[in-house]
Amino acid sequence: MAPKLLETEPAPGVVRLALNRPEQRNALDAALIEALHAAVLRHGARAATRVLLIGAEGTAFCAGADLNAMLALGRGDRAANSADAGRLATLLLAVRDCPKPSIAVVQGPAFGGGMGLAACCDLAIGSTAARFRLPEVQLGLVPAVISPFVLEAIGLRQARRYFLSGEPIDAERALELGLLHAVVAATELEGEALRLAREIALGGPHALGECKRLIAEVAHRDPGATLAATTAEWLATLREGAEAQDGVSAALERRLPAWRAS
Repeated sequence: MAPKLLETEPAPGVVRLALNRPEQRNALDAALIEALHAAVLRHGARAATRVLLIGAEGTAFCAGADLNAMLALGRGDRAANSADAGRLATLLLAVRDCPKPSIAVVQGPAFGGGMGLAACCDLAIGSTAARFRLPEVQLGLVPAVISPFVLEAIGLRQARRYFLSGEPIDAERALELGLLHAVVAATELEGEALRLAREIALGGPHALGECKRLIAEVAHRDPGATLAATTAEWLATLREGAEAQDGVSAALERRLPAWRAS
């Protein structure tokens, strides 16, 4: 049986994790969620990994939850039902909080949980064939687990519309909403994703992880004296670190820092 998650390294330090259930439009079942979660945790702790590309095989990025599994869970044991919902929540948090930057590479439809997966990545780029939709209300459900990530990506006002209507969102509209950072032709998508990953990988490995932590710490906080003191100490601590000492010295000496020279 083919693995449900494919893992390749298209460039040094760049790892591509691809959902591999194309016949099921890459719907998220328990096995796929667990495989992706394990891979994200593994690469989050792996020094050689610099950037994650999260994509999919076939024409769809992700159709969301596996409906057959969802129906069975709703008819079964409540504890198993809750545990399954918790697995998706844990996966999305792991992607968001992974110290390695992530880029969602959306080549086609991304519905429900698929839209949530794209939203929890640090960046998302799509082809002109990318499509998004939150169909949960039309199934008698709500986009509960993915809601914090989608709200963060598109904002409260727009979320009200698309959570309630379940209407489709094309690639250009997703770009306007902030869900996508770029839209390119289908033939250019993988190349653009790799170019962007290489650009990110120029940053210091520790600094990239700290940058993600900084965003999480500063977002939605009042820029007053307390936060100013926190960020000042953050900068001071990083200045003293070996990575920053090497990076600043390298700029002055017109050479590459150690993480780029290796």
